[in-house]
Amino acid sequence: MVSDKYRIYGAEMSPYSVKIRSYFRYKSIPHQWLQRMQHDEDFKKYARLPIIPLVVTPEDEGIQDSTPIIEKLEKIYPDPSIHPEDPTLAFLSALIEEFGDEWGNKLLFHHRWYTERDQVASAHILARDVMPDADADTIGGLAEKIRNRMSGRGAFVGSSAETAPLISSYFDQLLEILEPHLENRLYLFGDRPAFADFGLGLQLYEMALDPTTAAIIRARTPNVLKWVYRMTEPRNDGPFEDWRSLQPTLEPLLRCAGTYFLPWSTANAAALENEEENFSVQLNGDEYAQSPQKYHARSLGVLKERYAAVADNSALEQVLENTGCLAYLQ
Repeated sequence: MVSDKYRIYGAEMSPYSVKIRSYFRYKSIPHQWLQRMQHDEDFKKYARLPIIPLVVTPEDEGIQDSTPIIEKLEKIYPDPSIHPEDPTLAFLSALIEEFGDEWGNKLLFHHRWYTERDQVASAHILARDVMPDADADTIGGLAEKIRNRMSGRGAFVGSSAETAPLISSYFDQLLEILEPHLENRLYLFGDRPAFADFGLGLQLYEMALDPTTAAIIRARTPNVLKWVYRMTEPRNDGPFEDWRSLQPTLEPLLRCAGTYFLPWSTANAAALENEEENFSVQLNGDEYAQSPQKYHARSLGVLKERYAAVADNSALEQVLENTGCLAYLQ
């Protein structure tokens, strides 16, 4: 199946898949969107791992993992850039992209598969993706199997009865931070999307579709709601702002990363290094416990390497120090 277009194998309920589709749309890159479960043989031909999204290039090369996909394509399609010219802002955008991919996904997965209402809704949508032409009884049976499988995977992201109140509070805090920041701008760094928007915005887009989190977003944060839908078809509507104009409302988001995400990610990496089956970490005075996750340790290492490359930037160092992020990146 050779094509002159890029092919994206993904799923509507995959935040990483819609993240990549959003990027392709922003760059006006010719592409074909393919539901992974309806193109199983092609997917297996190109995929190294059973994860989505998978992008197949016109040269017939398969690429996986949303962040490396974007970084590879940004070199081929540099305009309009998703990276602010200011090195300080460019790194902060990358930090928030990582925060969205890793911490944002924790919030999404927990809420999607924790309550019965969310489990049933999500399982039925996934079943329809797998068998779009099946009858109601067949869909119901498949949905129940999906629900049983997915609702048992909460431990992978630290979702449990003990951590549920904490994760809900993390979600509430994130919305409270984002709502005023998006009051007078279209995207996180101004009037065009940055790397950060693709990482965080599409996680929250998925949450705006799920019953529990959608009700909260729609009732409390209209600016966030408009932003996440804007991110499905992002546009270049103006420049990136400078730090002076961004600081009052963006700094709390960075502080959130320094309070929760980076301490958790650092503790996770240490647990893996020490071959621990479980770990706990104090996050803003509350104990958070889960089993370690391998991928997150690798992505933290990449983020630290990215910081090391710009560590002589005194302005960036000051921002990271002020927001509690610096110690976890050195």
